[in-house]
Amino acid sequence: MVQTSIITVNFRQAEVTIDFLKSVAKSYSPTQVEVIVVDNGADKNMELIFHPHFGNIKYIRSKKNLGFAGGNNLGIKQAKGDYIFLLNNDTEIPFGCIETMISELQANDKIGLLSPLLLYFHQKDLVQYAGFTPMNYLVARNAYIGQFEKNTGQFEGKSYQTGFCHGAAVMCRKADLKKAGMMDETYFLYYEELDWCEKFMRIGKQIWFTGKTYVYHKESISVGKASALKIYFNTRNRMLFIRKNTGWLNTIFFSVYFTLVACPKAVFKYLLKGEATLAKWTLKGLWWNYTHGKNSRDLGYKIK
Repeated sequence: MVQTSIITVNFRQAEVTIDFLKSVAKSYSPTQVEVIVVDNGADKNMELIFHPHFGNIKYIRSKKNLGFAGGNNLGIKQAKGDYIFLLNNDTEIPFGCIETMISELQANDKIGLLSPLLLYFHQKDLVQYAGFTPMNYLVARNAYIGQFEKNTGQFEGKSYQTGFCHGAAVMCRKADLKKAGMMDETYFLYYEELDWCEKFMRIGKQIWFTGKTYVYHKESISVGKASALKIYFNTRNRMLFIRKNTGWLNTIFFSVYFTLVACPKAVFKYLLKGEATLAKWTLKGLWWNYTHGKNSRDLGYKIK
Protein backbone atom coordinates (compact mmCIF):
# COMPACT_ATOMS: atom_id res chain seq x y z
CA MET A 1 0.00 0.00 0.00
CA VAL A 2 1.31 3.44 -0.90
CA GLN A 3 2.11 5.68 2.03
CA THR A 4 1.12 8.97 0.39
CA SER A 5 -1.70 10.03 -1.90
CA ILE A 6 -1.06 13.19 -3.89
CA ILE A 7 -4.25 14.88 -5.03
CA THR A 8 -4.25 17.52 -7.74
CA VAL A 9 -7.17 19.20 -9.50
CA ASN A 10 -6.96 19.96 -13.21
CA PHE A 11 -9.25 22.51 -14.83
CA ARG A 12 -8.57 22.68 -18.55
CA GLN A 13 -4.81 23.00 -18.09
CA ALA A 14 -3.47 19.73 -19.44
CA GLU A 15 0.06 21.01 -20.14
CA VAL A 16 0.37 22.50 -16.65
CA THR A 17 -0.77 19.23 -15.08
CA ILE A 18 1.65 17.24 -17.25
CA ASP A 19 4.53 19.41 -16.00
CA PHE A 20 3.36 18.72 -12.45
CA LEU A 21 3.32 14.97 -13.06
CA LYS A 22 6.79 15.11 -14.56
CA SER A 23 8.11 16.86 -11.44
CA VAL A 24 6.63 14.11 -9.25
CA ALA A 25 8.12 11.41 -11.50
CA LYS A 26 11.62 12.90 -11.15
CA SER A 27 11.63 12.17 -7.42
CA TYR A 28 9.17 9.37 -6.72
CA SER A 29 8.33 5.94 -8.05
CA PRO A 30 4.80 4.62 -8.57
CA THR A 31 5.28 2.26 -5.62
CA GLN A 32 5.96 5.18 -3.27
CA VAL A 33 3.05 7.45 -4.06
CA GLU A 34 -0.21 7.49 -5.95
CA VAL A 35 -1.27 10.60 -7.83
CA ILE A 36 -4.98 11.27 -8.07
CA VAL A 37 -5.80 13.64 -10.91
CA VAL A 38 -9.28 15.12 -10.60
CA ASP A 39 -10.28 16.51 -13.98
CA ASN A 40 -12.76 19.22 -13.10
CA GLY A 41 -15.35 20.40 -15.63
CA ALA A 42 -13.88 18.05 -18.23
CA ASP A 43 -15.53 18.05 -21.65
CA LYS A 44 -13.77 14.81 -22.58
CA ASN A 45 -11.83 12.01 -20.95
CA MET A 46 -8.14 13.00 -20.68
CA GLU A 47 -6.90 9.88 -18.93
CA LEU A 48 -4.66 8.74 -21.78
CA ILE A 49 -3.06 12.21 -21.91
CA PHE A 50 -1.93 12.07 -18.29
CA HIS A 51 -1.07 8.40 -17.76
CA PRO A 52 2.25 8.31 -19.69
CA HIS A 53 3.80 10.83 -17.30
CA PHE A 54 3.52 8.85 -14.05
CA GLY A 55 3.04 5.15 -13.48
CA ASN A 56 0.50 5.28 -10.65
CA ILE A 57 -2.26 7.69 -11.63
CA LYS A 58 -5.87 7.44 -10.63
CA TYR A 59 -7.86 9.59 -13.02
CA ILE A 60 -11.23 10.96 -11.93
CA ARG A 61 -13.32 12.86 -14.44
CA SER A 62 -16.02 15.27 -13.31
CA LYS A 63 -18.11 16.71 -16.11
CA LYS A 64 -19.27 19.40 -13.70
CA ASN A 65 -16.84 22.00 -12.38
CA LEU A 66 -16.93 21.32 -8.64
CA GLY A 67 -14.43 24.02 -7.68
CA PHE A 68 -11.29 23.62 -5.60
CA ALA A 69 -13.01 22.12 -2.57
CA GLY A 70 -15.28 19.78 -4.51
CA GLY A 71 -12.48 18.60 -6.76
CA ASN A 72 -10.16 17.82 -3.86
CA ASN A 73 -12.96 16.07 -1.99
CA LEU A 74 -13.51 13.76 -4.97
CA GLY A 75 -9.84 12.79 -4.81
CA ILE A 76 -9.78 12.42 -1.03
CA LYS A 77 -12.65 9.91 -1.19
CA GLN A 78 -10.56 7.58 -3.35
CA ALA A 79 -7.16 8.14 -1.71
CA LYS A 80 -5.48 5.00 -0.34
CA GLY A 81 -2.48 6.60 1.38
CA ASP A 82 -2.04 7.14 5.11
CA TYR A 83 -0.98 10.70 4.26
CA ILE A 84 -2.92 13.05 1.99
CA PHE A 85 -0.91 15.69 0.14
CA LEU A 86 -3.01 18.28 -1.69
CA LEU A 87 -0.95 19.98 -4.39
CA ASN A 88 -2.10 22.50 -6.95
CA ASN A 89 -1.52 21.34 -10.50
CA ASP A 90 0.53 24.52 -11.01
CA THR A 91 3.17 23.43 -8.49
CA GLU A 92 6.39 21.46 -8.84
CA ILE A 93 8.02 19.57 -5.98
CA PRO A 94 11.70 18.83 -5.31
CA PHE A 95 13.34 15.58 -4.28
CA GLY A 96 12.66 14.64 -0.67
CA CYS A 97 9.68 16.93 -0.21
CA ILE A 98 7.21 14.22 0.77
CA GLU A 99 9.60 12.46 3.17
CA THR A 100 10.33 15.75 4.94
CA MET A 101 6.64 16.57 5.30
CA ILE A 102 5.85 13.12 6.70
CA SER A 103 8.77 13.34 9.14
CA GLU A 104 7.42 16.62 10.50
CA LEU A 105 4.00 15.09 11.05
CA GLN A 106 5.47 12.00 12.68
CA ALA A 107 7.58 14.13 15.03
CA ASN A 108 4.59 16.09 16.35
CA ASP A 109 1.17 14.50 16.66
CA LYS A 110 -0.37 17.91 17.44
CA ILE A 111 0.08 18.96 13.80
CA GLY A 112 -3.14 18.58 11.84
CA LEU A 113 -2.29 20.41 8.62
CA LEU A 114 1.22 21.19 7.38
CA SER A 115 2.31 23.44 4.52
CA PRO A 116 5.87 23.87 3.19
CA LEU A 117 7.68 26.99 2.10
CA LEU A 118 6.22 28.21 -1.18
CA LEU A 119 8.46 29.92 -3.70
CA TYR A 120 7.36 31.62 -6.89
CA PHE A 121 8.13 29.33 -9.80
CA HIS A 122 9.06 32.10 -12.21
CA GLN A 123 11.24 33.84 -9.63
CA LYS A 124 12.59 31.01 -7.55
CA ASP A 125 14.47 33.20 -5.07
CA LEU A 126 11.23 34.94 -4.04
CA VAL A 127 9.07 33.72 -1.15
CA GLN A 128 5.31 33.44 -1.55
CA TYR A 129 4.38 31.77 1.74
CA ALA A 130 6.12 31.03 5.01
CA GLY A 131 2.99 30.89 7.12
CA PHE A 132 0.08 33.19 7.91
CA THR A 133 -0.49 35.61 10.76
CA PRO A 134 -3.50 34.91 12.99
CA MET A 135 -6.90 36.02 11.71
CA ASN A 136 -8.52 39.22 12.95
CA TYR A 137 -12.06 37.87 12.97
CA LEU A 138 -13.68 41.30 13.35
CA VAL A 139 -12.50 42.30 9.85
CA ALA A 140 -11.58 38.86 8.45
CA ARG A 141 -8.03 39.90 7.64
CA ASN A 142 -4.67 38.25 8.10
CA ALA A 143 -1.40 38.40 6.21
CA TYR A 144 1.23 36.23 4.58
CA ILE A 145 4.50 35.74 6.43
CA GLY A 146 7.52 36.24 4.20
CA GLN A 147 5.69 37.08 0.98
CA PHE A 148 7.88 38.85 -1.60
CA GLU A 149 10.96 38.48 0.58
CA LYS A 150 14.12 37.37 -1.18
CA ASN A 151 14.80 33.79 -0.14
CA THR A 152 18.15 33.93 1.61
CA GLY A 153 17.60 30.85 3.74
CA GLN A 154 15.81 32.75 6.51
CA PHE A 155 13.16 30.03 6.77
CA GLU A 156 15.39 27.04 6.03
CA GLY A 157 15.23 24.33 8.68
CA LYS A 158 12.50 26.11 10.65
CA SER A 159 9.10 24.71 11.56
CA TYR A 160 6.48 26.53 13.58
CA GLN A 161 2.80 26.83 14.32
CA THR A 162 1.06 29.29 12.05
CA GLY A 163 -2.33 30.86 11.45
CA PHE A 164 -3.38 28.87 8.39
CA CYS A 165 -2.06 26.45 5.82
CA HIS A 166 -1.79 27.26 2.12
CA GLY A 167 -4.12 25.38 -0.19
CA ALA A 168 -1.50 25.11 -2.94
CA ALA A 169 0.46 22.59 -0.86
CA VAL A 170 -0.84 21.02 2.34
CA MET A 171 -0.44 17.60 3.94
CA CYS A 172 -2.39 15.79 6.64
CA ARG A 173 -2.89 12.34 8.08
CA LYS A 174 -5.90 10.53 6.68
CA ALA A 175 -6.86 9.57 10.24
CA ASP A 176 -7.07 13.24 11.27
CA LEU A 177 -8.96 14.15 8.12
CA LYS A 178 -11.64 11.57 8.93
CA LYS A 179 -12.19 13.28 12.28
CA ALA A 180 -12.05 16.87 11.01
CA GLY A 181 -14.12 16.33 7.89
CA MET A 182 -13.79 17.18 4.22
CA MET A 183 -13.44 20.63 2.69
CA ASP A 184 -16.68 22.61 2.66
CA GLU A 185 -17.87 22.71 -0.94
CA THR A 186 -20.08 25.73 -0.22
CA TYR A 187 -17.01 27.90 -0.81
CA PHE A 188 -16.27 26.52 -4.30
CA LEU A 189 -13.16 28.71 -4.62
CA TYR A 190 -11.15 30.72 -2.03
CA TYR A 191 -11.27 30.52 1.77
CA GLU A 192 -11.99 26.78 1.72
CA GLU A 193 -8.54 25.95 3.10
CA LEU A 194 -8.95 28.53 5.88
CA ASP A 195 -12.28 26.96 6.79
CA TRP A 196 -10.61 23.52 6.66
CA CYS A 197 -7.99 24.74 9.12
CA GLU A 198 -10.77 25.80 11.48
CA LYS A 199 -12.20 22.27 11.27
CA PHE A 200 -8.86 20.76 12.23
CA MET A 201 -8.44 23.21 15.10
CA ARG A 202 -11.88 22.25 16.41
CA ILE A 203 -10.67 18.65 16.86
CA GLY A 204 -7.67 19.92 18.83
CA LYS A 205 -5.08 19.94 16.04
CA GLN A 206 -2.65 22.71 15.12
CA ILE A 207 -1.68 24.29 11.80
CA TRP A 208 2.03 24.30 11.03
CA PHE A 209 4.53 25.59 8.50
CA THR A 210 7.87 24.01 7.66
CA GLY A 211 10.81 25.57 5.88
CA LYS A 212 12.64 22.23 5.79
CA THR A 213 11.30 21.70 2.28
CA TYR A 214 9.66 23.83 -0.38
CA VAL A 215 7.32 23.80 -3.37
CA TYR A 216 7.47 25.99 -6.46
CA HIS A 217 4.16 27.66 -7.28
CA LYS A 218 3.07 29.15 -10.60
CA GLU A 219 0.75 31.67 -9.01
CA SER A 220 -2.59 32.69 -10.57
CA ILE A 221 -2.53 30.56 -13.71
CA SER A 222 -6.14 29.42 -13.23
CA VAL A 223 -8.00 32.57 -12.25
CA GLY A 224 -5.96 35.65 -13.05
CA LYS A 225 -5.02 38.70 -11.04
CA ALA A 226 -8.36 40.58 -11.09
CA SER A 227 -11.23 38.70 -12.67
CA ALA A 228 -14.95 38.77 -11.93
CA LEU A 229 -14.60 35.19 -10.66
CA LYS A 230 -11.88 36.11 -8.20
CA ILE A 231 -13.56 39.28 -6.94
CA TYR A 232 -16.94 37.62 -6.51
CA PHE A 233 -15.76 34.56 -4.59
CA ASN A 234 -13.27 36.48 -2.44
CA THR A 235 -16.03 38.89 -1.41
CA ARG A 236 -18.69 36.21 -0.97
CA ASN A 237 -16.48 33.80 0.93
CA ARG A 238 -14.83 36.32 3.22
CA MET A 239 -18.22 36.95 4.80
CA LEU A 240 -19.23 33.29 4.58
CA PHE A 241 -16.07 32.30 6.48
CA ILE A 242 -16.99 34.61 9.35
CA ARG A 243 -20.60 33.43 9.39
CA LYS A 244 -19.47 29.80 9.62
CA ASN A 245 -16.59 30.16 12.07
CA THR A 246 -17.49 32.86 14.60
CA GLY A 247 -20.35 33.53 16.99
CA TRP A 248 -23.37 35.71 16.31
CA LEU A 249 -21.95 38.82 17.98
CA ASN A 250 -18.72 38.77 15.96
CA THR A 251 -20.75 38.08 12.82
CA ILE A 252 -22.88 41.16 13.45
CA PHE A 253 -19.86 43.43 14.01
CA PHE A 254 -18.15 42.06 10.93
CA SER A 255 -21.27 42.35 8.79
CA VAL A 256 -21.69 46.03 9.66
CA TYR A 257 -18.04 46.73 8.84
CA PHE A 258 -18.06 44.66 5.65
CA THR A 259 -21.36 46.04 4.35
CA LEU A 260 -20.87 49.70 5.19
CA VAL A 261 -17.09 50.12 4.93
CA ALA A 262 -15.09 47.40 3.16
CA CYS A 263 -17.39 46.66 0.21
CA PRO A 264 -18.33 50.30 -0.56
CA LYS A 265 -14.63 51.16 -0.49
CA ALA A 266 -13.88 48.36 -2.98
CA VAL A 267 -16.79 49.37 -5.23
CA PHE A 268 -15.64 52.99 -5.26
CA LYS A 269 -12.09 51.92 -6.12
CA TYR A 270 -13.26 49.82 -9.08
CA LEU A 271 -15.54 52.58 -10.37
CA LEU A 272 -12.68 55.08 -10.26
CA LYS A 273 -10.64 52.67 -12.36
CA GLY A 274 -13.50 52.26 -14.84
CA GLU A 275 -14.01 48.63 -13.80
CA ALA A 276 -17.76 48.65 -13.31
CA THR A 277 -17.99 44.87 -13.83
CA LEU A 278 -15.74 44.20 -10.83
CA ALA A 279 -17.80 46.64 -8.75
CA LYS A 280 -20.96 44.75 -9.72
CA TRP A 281 -19.52 41.37 -8.74
CA THR A 282 -18.32 42.78 -5.40
CA LEU A 283 -21.91 43.73 -4.59
CA LYS A 284 -23.18 40.36 -5.84
CA GLY A 285 -20.75 38.56 -3.54
CA LEU A 286 -21.94 40.63 -0.58
CA TRP A 287 -25.62 40.20 -1.42
CA TRP A 288 -25.30 36.42 -1.69
CA ASN A 289 -24.69 36.25 2.06
CA TYR A 290 -27.91 38.10 2.82
CA THR A 291 -29.99 35.79 0.63
CA HIS A 292 -28.45 32.37 1.31
CA GLY A 293 -27.86 30.12 4.29
CA LYS A 294 -24.38 29.13 5.41
CA ASN A 295 -24.57 25.77 3.65
CA SER A 296 -26.24 26.81 0.41
CA ARG A 297 -24.80 25.22 -2.73
CA ASP A 298 -26.28 27.98 -4.91
CA LEU A 299 -23.09 29.75 -6.00
CA GLY A 300 -24.81 32.85 -7.31
CA TYR A 301 -22.28 32.83 -10.14
CA LYS A 302 -22.49 31.00 -13.43
CA ILE A 303 -19.45 28.74 -13.72
CA LYS A 304 -18.48 28.19 -17.34
